[in-house]
Amino acid sequence: MTEHPRFFQAPKGHFFLFGPRGTGKSTWLRQNLKGDLTIDLLDPPQERELQARPEVLRERVEGMARPGTIVIDEVQRAPGVLAVVHALIEEKKPGRRFVLTGSSARKLRRTGVDLLGGRAARKSMHPFLASELGDAFDLDQALGLGMVPGVLGDADPSQALRAYLALYVREEVKAEGLVRSLEAFGRFLEAISFSHAQPVNLANIARDCQQSRTTVGGYLEVLDDLLLAFRLPVFQRRAQRQLTSHPKFYWFDAGVYRSIRPAGQLDRPEEIAIAALEGLVAQHLRAWIDYGGLDLQLYFWRTKSGTEVDFVVYGKKGFWAIEVKNSGRVHEADLRGLAAFAEDYPQAQRLLLYRGKERRRVQGVLCMPCAEFLASLVPGKELPG
Repeated sequence: MTEHPRFFQAPKGHFFLFGPRGTGKSTWLRQNLKGDLTIDLLDPPQERELQARPEVLRERVEGMARPGTIVIDEVQRAPGVLAVVHALIEEKKPGRRFVLTGSSARKLRRTGVDLLGGRAARKSMHPFLASELGDAFDLDQALGLGMVPGVLGDADPSQALRAYLALYVREEVKAEGLVRSLEAFGRFLEAISFSHAQPVNLANIARDCQQSRTTVGGYLEVLDDLLLAFRLPVFQRRAQRQLTSHPKFYWFDAGVYRSIRPAGQLDRPEEIAIAALEGLVAQHLRAWIDYGGLDLQLYFWRTKSGTEVDFVVYGKKGFWAIEVKNSGRVHEADLRGLAAFAEDYPQAQRLLLYRGKERRRVQGVLCMPCAEFLASLVPGKELPG
């Protein structure tokens, strides 16, 4: 796949750039922010040296011809250097700037430096947005292969996707000793795949993978820390009904979800398809909010009786309720969750995304082709309404 411009904008000062493997952090830095000194901790000799002697970083920085930008790639592989970075930042030398990338925040938090105590902004790189791909975006391909640049840019994207989680388990989970048993963690990964786009029920997941709730809770934290998954809270502002309390779980990319989700004789294809579509919308909304720097948060809404709206986008910049349907037609039943939400929150703009080809307004709800909606998501631009 040809390279595509990204919407990510770097802050002017020191910053962390987090994102799962393959989302394009290093590529973006090479193309947009030339480092005067670049340290790649995926390079074994550099990793070993800085793990053993973090103070080597100071020697290299002070040996620069003039102060400039220091890029440290995959900084979690030698977290001890953060103390050195912290000290160098405190010197406040004009022209000196640190840019630190990482695919995990777990080890960094354990150093006690607490991500430099707020002295560096925390930014994220996400999978591609449809609007970044432009005419190259294909909804069916996105639902099958996902939107991870490192996967789509591979000579064999299908094989790269199949190997993606195995790479994480081998290089991150196993190498860092994040779990006691890789076999048990593998069973958990399969079990949690059934919870994609669903509220998290630890008891059910623990039963399915034959582990304790405490262990499963720890495994979920590993996924969060490795940036492989995220959870959406329930929208509860001025709630007028009894609402569920469990957050909703999503893999960070629809393709990664499809790669881990079992698909056998007893699995309904439509269940997998709607979960993949909903996850694709979730990852787009998350990136759109993040890149746009908007004062917005992403939620979902679900009552104890089961009435649900897939996404609620709320903040100073707007209020939207969004339902996702994997159908080529809009049925009256599809609008019930949005109608119930409108009774409680008439201020919200309502959207229904479906697999049809035409925009329609039904019962006051804008019904929009999902592909068109995704392609319209440009950071800084409002959602359709």
